[in-house]
Amino acid sequence: MNQTFNQCLILACGNTLREDDGVGPFLAQWAEEHWRDDPRVRVLCDHQWTPEMVEEVAQAESVIFVDCATDCEAGLVRTMSVEPAEDNTKLSTHHLDAGQLLALSQQLYGAIPRNSLLLTVGAGSLELREGFSEVVDKALPDASRILEEAVRRFLDPSD
Repeated sequence: MNQTFNQCLILACGNTLREDDGVGPFLAQWAEEHWRDDPRVRVLCDHQWTPEMVEEVAQAESVIFVDCATDCEAGLVRTMSVEPAEDNTKLSTHHLDAGQLLALSQQLYGAIPRNSLLLTVGAGSLELREGFSEVVDKALPDASRILEEAVRRFLDPSD
């Protein structure tokens, strides 16, 4: 394993062609621009979280997973801590959730980030089109602010 550690890893997923599912890529791009000069922050984004990302997770001191959510009110911005999945027997080789990535990190590398957070924005629509529903579009400034606060807290826990 490469011994380069990221103080804070932002790991986003989503599909910009499925309306509100593009929240992850939008926030990843925002974060890349916001922290482009800060080597302590690394941003990765793909259509889904895959086993290939586990090494990055194992090397991070803190990780923030970013995605849309279909199990809550549209436009609701939520954060919750993430623990390694207890039952890792049903792993997919193509798509994992945040807890499964942490469990694999622990199994394969014997390490998980000290801090793990999931930031989601409730999806109003997953139709085949670019852009966001009105309610999610209005939630993006809040989601960006919450992401910024979380990164700052992880970079300087004494604040």
